Amino acid sequence: MAERSFVQEVQKLRLGAGEEFVGEGILAVTKALLESGVSYVAGYQGAPISHLMDVLADAQDILQEHGIRFENSASEATAAATLAASVNYPLRGAVTFKATVGTNVASDALANLASGGVTGGALIVVGEDYGEGSSIMQERSHAFAMKSQIWLLDPRPNLPSMVKAVKMGFELSEASHTPVMLQLRIRACHVHGRFTASDNVRAPYALHEAMEQPRRDVSRIVLPPASFVHEQEKLTQRWPAAVAFIQKHQLNEFFDGDANDVGILVQGGNYNALVRVLERLGLADVYGRSRVPIYVMNVAYPVVDAEVLRFCQGKRAVLLVEEGQPNFVEQNVATVLRQAGCTTALHGKDLLPPAGEYTLHEVLKGVRAFAQRYDLLPATATAAVAPTAPPIPKTHKVFALKPLPEVVQPRPPGFCTGCPERPIFAAMKLVEKELGTHHVSADIGCHLFSILPPFHIGNTTMGYGLGTAGASAMNVPAGKKAISIMGDGGFWHNGLTSGIANAVFNRSDNLTIVVDNSYTSATGGQDVLSSKALNPARSTGHLIEKAVRGVGVQWVRTFKRTYDVAGLRDALKEALTSQQPGPKVLVAQSECMLNRQRREKPQVRAQLAAGQRVVRERFGVDSDTCTGDHSCIRISGCPSLSIQTNPDPLRTDPVATVLDSCVGCGMCGEVSHAAVLCPSFYKAQIVSHPSAWERWWDGLRSRLVGALQRRRAQRLAQWAF
Repeated sequence: MAERSFVQEVQKLRLGAGEEFVGEGILAVTKALLESGVSYVAGYQGAPISHLMDVLADAQDILQEHGIRFENSASEATAAATLAASVNYPLRGAVTFKATVGTNVASDALANLASGGVTGGALIVVGEDYGEGSSIMQERSHAFAMKSQIWLLDPRPNLPSMVKAVKMGFELSEASHTPVMLQLRIRACHVHGRFTASDNVRAPYALHEAMEQPRRDVSRIVLPPASFVHEQEKLTQRWPAAVAFIQKHQLNEFFDGDANDVGILVQGGNYNALVRVLERLGLADVYGRSRVPIYVMNVAYPVVDAEVLRFCQGKRAVLLVEEGQPNFVEQNVATVLRQAGCTTALHGKDLLPPAGEYTLHEVLKGVRAFAQRYDLLPATATAAVAPTAPPIPKTHKVFALKPLPEVVQPRPPGFCTGCPERPIFAAMKLVEKELGTHHVSADIGCHLFSILPPFHIGNTTMGYGLGTAGASAMNVPAGKKAISIMGDGGFWHNGLTSGIANAVFNRSDNLTIVVDNSYTSATGGQDVLSSKALNPARSTGHLIEKAVRGVGVQWVRTFKRTYDVAGLRDALKEALTSQQPGPKVLVAQSECMLNRQRREKPQVRAQLAAGQRVVRERFGVDSDTCTGDHSCIRISGCPSLSIQTNPDPLRTDPVATVLDSCVGCGMCGEVSHAAVLCPSFYKAQIVSHPSAWERWWDGLRSRLVGALQRRRAQRLAQWAF
């Protein structure tokens, strides 16, 4: 299962030469890979390129027709190491993962690959975003490209430019014997457009040929003295070859304008935002034709000195639009200009924000400041950018606008309705009341929402699958054990070795909770080794408990229903109070509710359409019993739990209620029972297409209840006065 199915869309990948491809950016990138004669593709899912992995998984038959090997890798390091096939053989390969965290995980393999160089084209598609488009630390892969000398492409976010970047990326890699990074922002991945397709190309050199005729070149292996030679090759051979290729094939673009004494340099990925801002300022038309000359750096690294000088020569000033920090490109361009004696004034982070996402608002402020300084704005620009508000009639009352945080309540992200991970942290809160607070080492994944209200659990998080490793320093004698958390995705990513095996080796006495919801849910619901679903293309069904015992853990418990809050609470207490030496591992199992709903809803719809009997469970709150203290909400935090007006006129406190979004997981009732709260929760069964017996029984109950209600009403009427 994946976040989204592309079963229908992947048929567009079969389009031939001259046909028009219309669709999404992520599909266009896949089509470009097929047109490039790629031999193998590997990767690890993560926004914003999760869907690239989903497209490849749904296009298995097309890949097999062209002899392409697709690997759904265990981690980004695994994916990057796959590119070793391109070192000695003329095989084109591509890998993909989320940056910068994925690049960090893959750094060892990428550094070795960049040092020894490649024979076949090696393309690394990294999904990278700043600001609201990103869920990770605000860093850039640009630094890694500079450090290891990997060329970095940042194409304009339209389909023709992205397709060209993929194809040219392979050619650039082969021409310079250097791996190439292709950076895609989330808007590029999901932009829609069209381009003229070409025929898909089968790799001229097949993988089986490489296996049948192995090649070996010791000079490509990163060991002294070869590694010293690699450094010289990078500067004296690969760099000049790359620059020559970039210039010859015009990978960077020049757009002329009539304001020739100024100019703007921009990363390709920020081009759309720039031309939109210029249009708002009256410096470009709606088609993006700009009055200000623009140099689009579709190749963010290396900077081509000759092209920069050519663009800046004779200009009073230029503005560099470079998203993120540090300002690598600005420093590079400044050095090029000054060493060449060029007097053109260079502006960048002095007018634009030094860090963060370059939204339209931020780019607008920076470009406007540049345009005002050099008298570029037309007379109508002020009205276009900030229209004057009409006068307010005196008869109208004016209200002072409050700051947004004072008006809109903060809404921290949280678990989905019915999420099986919520009861884990509810149980931890109950244990906390008995045993006190513990140091909790959190991990990357959905379970990281536990650090926010209403749970407030988690002290640190250090990386995907590193929850246990993050608590390794806490392995000292004390009155309490440290608690670590990781998901099943993080466990198979690197948690088994970096966390569990390390804890065994160092004789840790701490507790690790492995949240096993059957998928890597945080990246879109892809299968993992322990998934229960039968995947025809992958091997699944491997137990986490068996793997944990395999590396030497003695105290292991598998709890198969996380919604049993009371049982989970007791299991946690047992682990935290156990005197048995060595690390403790509690595997908490329940299927991800989001994926479960995706799986079950189509089945239910089909059953209803066929007139079959369907039973759905829903929970509710008896308003006559509810005390209105809302402890159930504070301990659960389920989005389907809310409040409503108390129907009792003698009571003013609002009572709890269950909204229609309830999926019937039962956690609210379980929490109320485990925490010894009020018994106001009840479970109801909604039966569609009931049997004749059920209809007769329901009628009998309705008549009996109706009779009792009428009798009660008559007795109450006797006391009326």
